[in-house]
Amino acid sequence: METLLGFAIAVMVGLTGAGGGSLTVSILILTLGTPAACAVGTSLLFGTACKLVAGPMYLVRRQVNARALLFLLAGGVPGVLAGSFILRAVRSRSLEPVVLTVVGSVVAVMALMNLSKHLRNHGGRPDSNRQHRLPWVAFPIGLVTGVSSSGAGALGSMALMCLTPMAASEIVGTDLLFGLAVSSVGGSFHAAAGNLSVDLLAKLCLGGIPGAALGAWLGGWLPSQQLRAAVNLFLAFLGGQLLWMGVLRLVR
Repeated sequence: METLLGFAIAVMVGLTGAGGGSLTVSILILTLGTPAACAVGTSLLFGTACKLVAGPMYLVRRQVNARALLFLLAGGVPGVLAGSFILRAVRSRSLEPVVLTVVGSVVAVMALMNLSKHLRNHGGRPDSNRQHRLPWVAFPIGLVTGVSSSGAGALGSMALMCLTPMAASEIVGTDLLFGLAVSSVGGSFHAAAGNLSVDLLAKLCLGGIPGAALGAWLGGWLPSQQLRAAVNLFLAFLGGQLLWMGVLRLVR
């Protein structure tokens, strides 16, 4: 079952560059009953493996903006380190309901924001290029990713859509490599802190690696914007489920 889940999630990551962390951490908690902190760490490293396969394909097709990527990394890497440290502190106090509530809130709000942006944008691009603002936007994105494993894909692509005139395929490629760097840094930190299930990660990667390759190949042919809208609608539902679960545990 874990292998099939890994394959399905990785196809979506390769196609859209978004939703991998949110989908993985939500499904691990809701379907498999994985502890929240462990789900975040495992999800980050699974995302790293998937994007390590899908990212180079976008590089070969020259669908990555190197300058925008460097700006994102300048803020995103310090942010994910700070977020991972915060989650480690929360875990040490056994505040599982708080982590569930935070993760659920982040996933649901992020998905709804991205869906709203998609509905308002209708494929339009900004007239000006404001890449120099990306580091300031990327820091909170990294922070959220370190805490919840969510945000690098959806929020990173949203920042690129708002601040640059890049084409959709170039946004996906740039965002995938940004997510790769942020996931690898955050995942390594979580693994060192013990927030990782090696057995679960291996099963996810067994399906995820071929799934990411398939998704990245299909990404050159299928419309990513419509797929992102569907993924974000599903994520809003999953985030609401996690939020409700966390709130119920808090009031008990």
